[in-house]
Amino acid sequence: MTDVHHWIAGTNVPGERSLDVFNPATGEPVRRVVLGTGETVQRAIEAARLAQPAWRDTPPAKRAQVMYRFKTLLERDADEICALVSEEHGKVLEDAMGELKRGIENVEYACAVPELLKGEYSHNAGPAIDTWSNHQPLGIVAGITPFNFPAMVPLWMYPMAIACGNAFILKPSEQVPSAAIKMAELLDEAGLPKGLFSVLHGDRETVEALIDAPDVKAVSFVGSTPVARAVYERGAQQGKRVQALGGAKNHAVVLPDADLDNAANTLIGAAYGSAGERCMAISVAVCVGESTADGLVERIAAQARDLKIGPGTERGLDMGALVNAGHRERVVDYIGQGQRAGAELVVDGRTHPLVTTSHGYFLGASLLDRVTPEMSVYQDEIFGPVLCVVRVETLDDAIALINAHPYGNGTCVFTRDGEAGRRFADAIEVGMVGINVPLPVPVAFHSFGGWKSSLFGDLHAYGPDAVRFYTRRKAISQRWPRQATKESAEFSFPSS
Repeated sequence: MTDVHHWIAGTNVPGERSLDVFNPATGEPVRRVVLGTGETVQRAIEAARLAQPAWRDTPPAKRAQVMYRFKTLLERDADEICALVSEEHGKVLEDAMGELKRGIENVEYACAVPELLKGEYSHNAGPAIDTWSNHQPLGIVAGITPFNFPAMVPLWMYPMAIACGNAFILKPSEQVPSAAIKMAELLDEAGLPKGLFSVLHGDRETVEALIDAPDVKAVSFVGSTPVARAVYERGAQQGKRVQALGGAKNHAVVLPDADLDNAANTLIGAAYGSAGERCMAISVAVCVGESTADGLVERIAAQARDLKIGPGTERGLDMGALVNAGHRERVVDYIGQGQRAGAELVVDGRTHPLVTTSHGYFLGASLLDRVTPEMSVYQDEIFGPVLCVVRVETLDDAIALINAHPYGNGTCVFTRDGEAGRRFADAIEVGMVGINVPLPVPVAFHSFGGWKSSLFGDLHAYGPDAVRFYTRRKAISQRWPRQATKESAEFSFPSS
């Protein structure tokens, strides 16, 4: 096995400790990833401190040129990056390619940074006074990213942060380290000055060292809600800017007038794609009316039993393995909890042949009907291939159910009624809403983020909020008095 090293100042840096990286489809280790320490973090900070001042003063148009080249290189090596993602995460190659393409959209958006950094200007805002504002980089910023999107989620962060004039330190999940190193090499090939982008692998020690470092001015995080809350609180206590995206329990509401065939066809992918390991996965279908629920369950069950499951590195599959053995056992336990609590187990993913015949971390799709709000399978984020069906009588009941849940990441409604769709979008207390769109992930020129316990911090990820997060606004007022003019003291508050 080869070691996956840190990336600091344009070179690989070894470490003293390491962990095995497993292929979820086989259960076998494929690499070792080194783990950082506080000293490793400080080394990356020193490299960033040396490189960032000159980059801050580099014209935004020249920074954008690096992003243009980086985008081209990502497209050139897309197959290699996706192979790394599939091998270490377990998701199918087609899903990995979709992830990468959505990440590349954020690089494209960062290429527009000369336009995005333009401030406002007011001539004669006061007597012979001109006022303008601009966006200035924070300095050194960091990102802590999860296992489920090894390529896309980091690309939500560092392209815009770097394009805005910052240095960036990335701490990817130690379960999926290789894609981050590959993209660091591509940034180096694109001409990014050394020291501006570092990749540090590690565990809690590395994360806490990054959050506590005085030179790190902002932290972006994506992960579970308990950790997101802890990262936000620890960073905020030190006066840092923090955006911490947490967990989700995304509901799809199906109204009686919906096209059930279309709803089932789209929900099957939204629920079971990437083995349900998406923060935007639909994990609850809220059906309005008994006949709606019966029709949807029948359609989804038929498709769920026929999903093509296997190693993600093979083509033409619907679903791969879960990321590790412990997580699979956690999902299996939730299926049992739901059944014991009284839910009807329509499709049992635990009986899929690969569960017993493969050494990989496979689990089939599960469908639980007649789930109620007090059940753990409804309350908790399972993060696996499990879809729960809840039955309600009215759209108002569905809206109240969703608004009462502590998570508020994404939701959608299936209907042919425009008024119902509009009312749902207005009344729902969720950050991202789809109307006949089951995965309402915003495009790169909008921003991604949930409400309630799905997001800690004021600003969402990528898009316009990324510019706001990775820069500080400065307002300048300027006057040049005529030399012959004698100024007199003014003690009242100045006005225009």
